[in-house]
Amino acid sequence: MAKRVAVIGAGVVGICCALQLRRDGHDVTVYDPEAPGTQTSFGNAGAISSQSCIPMSGPGILKKVPGWLMDPLGPLAIRMGYLPRVAPWLLQFVAAGRRDRVLGQVKALRSLHAPAIDAHRELAALAGATGLIQQNGGLYVYETDEGFAADAGNRALMREHGVEVQELDAHELRQMEPALAPIFRHGVFLPEGGHTLDPGGLVQAYAEVLRREGGEIRAERVLGFESGPDGVTGLRTDAGLRPADAVVVAAGAWSHRLAAQIGDKVPLESERGYHMVVGHQPVPTRRPVSFIERRFMATTMNMGLRLAGTVEFAGLDAAPNWGRADKLVEHARRAFATLSTETTSRWMGHRPSTPDSLPVIGRAPGSSNVIYAFGHGHLGLTGSAITGGIVADLVGGRPPRVDPTPFSAARFH
Repeated sequence: MAKRVAVIGAGVVGICCALQLRRDGHDVTVYDPEAPGTQTSFGNAGAISSQSCIPMSGPGILKKVPGWLMDPLGPLAIRMGYLPRVAPWLLQFVAAGRRDRVLGQVKALRSLHAPAIDAHRELAALAGATGLIQQNGGLYVYETDEGFAADAGNRALMREHGVEVQELDAHELRQMEPALAPIFRHGVFLPEGGHTLDPGGLVQAYAEVLRREGGEIRAERVLGFESGPDGVTGLRTDAGLRPADAVVVAAGAWSHRLAAQIGDKVPLESERGYHMVVGHQPVPTRRPVSFIERRFMATTMNMGLRLAGTVEFAGLDAAPNWGRADKLVEHARRAFATLSTETTSRWMGHRPSTPDSLPVIGRAPGSSNVIYAFGHGHLGLTGSAITGGIVADLVGGRPPRVDPTPFSAARFH
């Protein structure tokens, strides 16, 4: 039976949910004051990381944090005024890194991300945007023997869960990516990986299909919910009341505020990330390259070489620290043998992150006709298309294509 479905959020997750729901014949309206694909979904590193299944926290994480924090422009920063607010989340993050918990997280992430490329290709074909998706694998590079050895446990976990992992020596690495400077001693090639040449453009292409198929996108801010005896009956937006039979919360880093109105307390934080784009030049990378020790990624896109990374905890409202973006260019000068570093753009956005690295997907414990689809952290682009399919399955009353149980908000109760 077709339903009126309101989707809150026009980022890549929200638009993928809306498009999948519309393909099922539902009457779908997306609500977001910003245009599709112009916020966090615009600024990511572009990787569609089907192979990604290692959570951010793990055994020994506490040993690494002091060194990161000592560098004011290092891979991790916490603004001191925000520390009391983020401290409970950080404690949960450390607890999530216990070995017994990590194994379950790896299994869940693998189930969600393994179908990512195929799920995106299906949607891109509808949008006439298959040229925006490439599958040349992903590459991790290491400057030191110590850094490579420290990741051995993660490589073993990936292999145990069916990920193809190819270890490269320095010579093989230079053959694969000739533009890299000769400072890298080891590499890891992950053939499953892919990327998009234009993250924002891909979301906009999906949004155009949604409109063409009869879906609607309204530039309205959702303020809250209308409820009746059987659950949520609609939304309150800055333009009025909007009735709905079902609601999907896919509002990125702001989603926990809406979940709280349903009665669900979800520990969601913004891991603020930065990017820089350096000008057009001969293709410096053939695939996304992750510089493991320096914690950033470089991806060649239509607009140039995008350098993305770092984590900053400062909340949703603090002004950007553009020094963190500028630091990415310094890293890139060291990483590439020759690189024109004429900057064409810089950006800061909000990754919606849970302490256990698992997104929140599934029916809201507080209301059965509200479905959550948020909290994908660094992997929103990767998990978005398959998340949209799970949400459509739930609304349509079908068995979900991926078991959403590990992603339930009930795990935080």
